[in-house]
Amino acid sequence: MLAINNLSFYFGSRPLYDNASLHIKPKDRIGLIGPNGTGKSTLLRLITGEYKPDGGDISMSKDCTIGFLNQDLLSYESDESILKVAMQAFERQNILQTQIDELLHKLETEYTEEIMETLGNLQEEFGMLDGYSIQSKAEEILEGLGFYTEQLQWPLKQFSGGWRMRVMLAKLLLAKPSLLLMDEPTNHLDLPSIEWVENYLQNYEGAVVVVSHDRAFLDNCINIIVEVSNAKLNLYSGNYTFYVEEKDLRNEIQKGAFENQQAQIRQTERFIERFKAKASKSRQVQSRVKSLEKLDVIDDVREENAKVNFKFTFKNPSGRTVLELKDASKAFGDNVILKHANVQLLRGDKVALIGANGKGKSTVLRMLAGVEKMEGERTEGHNVTTSFFAQHQLESLNLNDTILEEMVHHAPDKNELELRGVLGCFLFTADDVFKKIKVLSGGEKSRVALAKTLVSQSNFLLLDEPTNHLDMMSVNILIQALQQYEGTFVAVSHDRHFVANTATKIWYIEEEQIKEYPGPYDEYMTWQKGREKSAVSQNQAPVKKEIPKEQPKKAEVKPAVSNVSKNELNKIEVQIQELEDKKKRIEEELSKPQVYSDVKKFSETNTQYDRVNSELAVLYKKWESVA
Repeated sequence: MLAINNLSFYFGSRPLYDNASLHIKPKDRIGLIGPNGTGKSTLLRLITGEYKPDGGDISMSKDCTIGFLNQDLLSYESDESILKVAMQAFERQNILQTQIDELLHKLETEYTEEIMETLGNLQEEFGMLDGYSIQSKAEEILEGLGFYTEQLQWPLKQFSGGWRMRVMLAKLLLAKPSLLLMDEPTNHLDLPSIEWVENYLQNYEGAVVVVSHDRAFLDNCINIIVEVSNAKLNLYSGNYTFYVEEKDLRNEIQKGAFENQQAQIRQTERFIERFKAKASKSRQVQSRVKSLEKLDVIDDVREENAKVNFKFTFKNPSGRTVLELKDASKAFGDNVILKHANVQLLRGDKVALIGANGKGKSTVLRMLAGVEKMEGERTEGHNVTTSFFAQHQLESLNLNDTILEEMVHHAPDKNELELRGVLGCFLFTADDVFKKIKVLSGGEKSRVALAKTLVSQSNFLLLDEPTNHLDMMSVNILIQALQQYEGTFVAVSHDRHFVANTATKIWYIEEEQIKEYPGPYDEYMTWQKGREKSAVSQNQAPVKKEIPKEQPKKAEVKPAVSNVSKNELNKIEVQIQELEDKKKRIEEELSKPQVYSDVKKFSETNTQYDRVNSELAVLYKKWESVA
């Protein structure tokens, strides 16, 4: 469906791509990987036509439609509700709906056969395009991405950039382009939403190309890895785990070929040096010189999984108890985060605080840091020195400082050699340390801020989404650093690979309490799936999400209605409960990939859903009139 042939593209004098080729077939699930700055996002913009190649060509089939989710969409604003914005994906259906509404309004004052015929044709096309279910489809996808039911009517401009990105993702998924391009889609999603997107993409009808540094995401929904390396596109037919294994094998073969060629080159050069002055050997010497000039040089293997060794130093180790929150409560209006919660951190605890967005994870982290007001008691242990990393701290970097100067200002007790060693671990080598902060990318600034956090001599670290904007190599370095860290830390993260490789305890917020699983992430997930299975077997299926509302005022007592018996009122209430249960079961069906990916089945289920809603509306009206 799309072919990239001998693509060349230069950034200044540096080639991002040099004779690179790639063919994308229908239903391919491609993960585009490589270090920051290698041109992954650039390739997506070349495919959309936003950038023009310097050489080669990109061709696609006539019926190929492209949808592009990129970071520029964060700034999109609209006064329309997020449901309306998402439904903009149904361009033709929206046009038909407007025309149908206009004709229905016209029929109120002017009835003609011509209008009725036109209306019938429009309604038929609208039905053929499944127009009557587009709203329920939009609602299902938005709620799958983490929005509450009542939020669907809120204007888009009311949401932050990350939540706007989710709306744009919903709109893109509803449009169902034949080629879906996604640039770091998991950056703005929480764990439940990431898992929902994974399930959706597994059943997506078109092709998908994703730029991502989330290893678990690439393992769960990708079947082809394309690595951007040395200005080429190298294809691996499998998920990320397969890529790692295959890459090691290819590197081993390349290393052997490189060493053999280098031995051959050295032997040839020795021959040339030895006999270049002998006239009798001149022809042989010239032959070998020409062979060296024509030689297709094999590159040495570039070590991308850097092994690092951090030497953490503390002025004083903390006491056994690092921090305690007792009877802690925190709320923002009606949104209660914690209520009379208790939690304790002990020296050496390595904790990951996980869960859906909106649960208050970052708020809890600030409460632990002592920078968020709360009710209750916060007690810090003996000799505790805290360092807090959050994304907003990137803004506190001095833009006019060099990287090395920024480190010196933060850790004046360390010499330049020690600081260069730490910066080298974070991929700032040689003259890189003299770069000004203002010229760094977002990922590079994150690495500087993390390096500052780790040289602070703190024995207690609080890390809020530390892997955001980091490439895989940088995440790997951070993981190694925290594995070697002998202090205590709490990290908020949605990166499952990071959590699985750093945390020895899992915290999650449930029922307005901080709850703890005393084991690593993999064990926690097994336990959590068992809980969910048990809940389903006990008919405790999750209900449709709703925003907590104010406690309703006590209803006024109405006079009894003489012609309605108490038994009849009870009968109506039983019927309402039965329909509510049926509605929940249908909502569960609508959320299943095997249902929404089957057009016929989804349409039938959605019709049932509309019928149940209509019957409920009638019963509620009847109940209100007699209650």
